[in-house]
Amino acid sequence: MSLVTVGIGDLAVTGDPRAVIVTHGLGSCIALVAWDPGLRVGGMLHFQLPASALSPERALDAPGTFADTGIPLLFHRLYARGCRKEALVVKAAGGGSFNDRGGAFDIGRRNHAAMWRILRHARVAVVAEDVGGSRSRTVRLFLDSGRVTVQSGDQVAPL
Repeated sequence: MSLVTVGIGDLAVTGDPRAVIVTHGLGSCIALVAWDPGLRVGGMLHFQLPASALSPERALDAPGTFADTGIPLLFHRLYARGCRKEALVVKAAGGGSFNDRGGAFDIGRRNHAAMWRILRHARVAVVAEDVGGSRSRTVRLFLDSGRVTVQSGDQVAPL
């Protein structure tokens, strides 16, 4: 097994069938996962904020930080590996609400809304998601099968 760790504002795409792509500590951030079962190529993005307009210079250095720059980059890298949009199995997790009394910032909800807006515009279907709430999540994509798991504490569930 080859472990590929995706940090906050980062993404990874691989076709290594021994790889497991993982991201830890999803709170209000969202992990967007895509896998092509025919090619056995997959990727994961861990984005932190909905819009790059918040920090255009940061978007240049770390486009994966934002939904509006990271999501297109993830799909561009998948397409560069031969993936086709209609073949991709897309899933998402995260978007929780933490330390936001009264919902003043509501970053998790805003991240989720931005993700859906971008994916709808691109006509990309999401087949499963585990979003919201107030629990931290770890997400894993197993490249050999396309299986995605979401772990919160000791609980691991398929997505």
